[in-house]
Amino acid sequence: MEKRVFGNTGVAVPVIGQGTWQMEDDDAEGAIRALRAGFDLGLTHLDTAELYGHGRVEETLVAKAIAGRRDEVYLVSKVMPSNATRRGTVAACERSLKRLGTDRLDCYLLHWPGSHPLEGTVEAFEELVAAGKIRSWGVSNFGVEDLEEVLALAGKGRIACNQVLYHLEERAIEHAVVPWCEAQGVAVVAYSPFGNGQFPSPTSAGGKVLASIAKAHGVTPFQVALRFLVRRPSVFAIPKASDVAHVRDNASAASLKLTPEELQRIDAAFPKGAEPDELPVI
Repeated sequence: MEKRVFGNTGVAVPVIGQGTWQMEDDDAEGAIRALRAGFDLGLTHLDTAELYGHGRVEETLVAKAIAGRRDEVYLVSKVMPSNATRRGTVAACERSLKRLGTDRLDCYLLHWPGSHPLEGTVEAFEELVAAGKIRSWGVSNFGVEDLEEVLALAGKGRIACNQVLYHLEERAIEHAVVPWCEAQGVAVVAYSPFGNGQFPSPTSAGGKVLASIAKAHGVTPFQVALRFLVRRPSVFAIPKASDVAHVRDNASAASLKLTPEELQRIDAAFPKGAEPDELPVI
């Protein structure tokens, strides 16, 4: 499994990991089996959040998946903005740690910009780092203006990552967010890289491009799309997969080598469009 240094952390993390959003609706035993199969295949970047299933994903799925394997996993969770005061962030982190059955997170994120002052959230993150409860921290769904505010509060080199929506039909982050993150040494983590039900139809123009490239490599269009999204060294992806076959497909995408001409064809088939006023959030 290809690994890259995760932002400014100095830690090498798999370019493709595993997400757990909406996993509370899946068969629990199958989901746990899939997550653990992912670890076997090198998909050890595991993302979750207190929001997911109101804590049930952390407690009933992730905790069981990482049991006995915690040291293999780069474990990430997120605090909801409604909890993100200084005291509330610390308390939320401690609840997540208890649900997960671990003594530390590798990275802890603010799930999206909220109404509480970011100063208190950043102070809480740094307090948690000092206490050894988290090893790094970052944000999610942050545009450049919000990122600038966090940078001004925390200083250069403190924001580990920005986790954002990114798939072939939603490339808004390429306009300003990705360049900003690359300039500041911040990792970009793509969630819902298959579009959460919006993957290009095989009969569409873009779908036909993906199918043609996939056929040339003996892979699936999903693997082609995933490899395209992580083509830049700053970008990681965390697709969700609740069965072992899908996990294997995702892992195989990391070793796929697309040619410059193939990358250009995909880029042309799925144009970025105009820069939006705000980032989309799902």
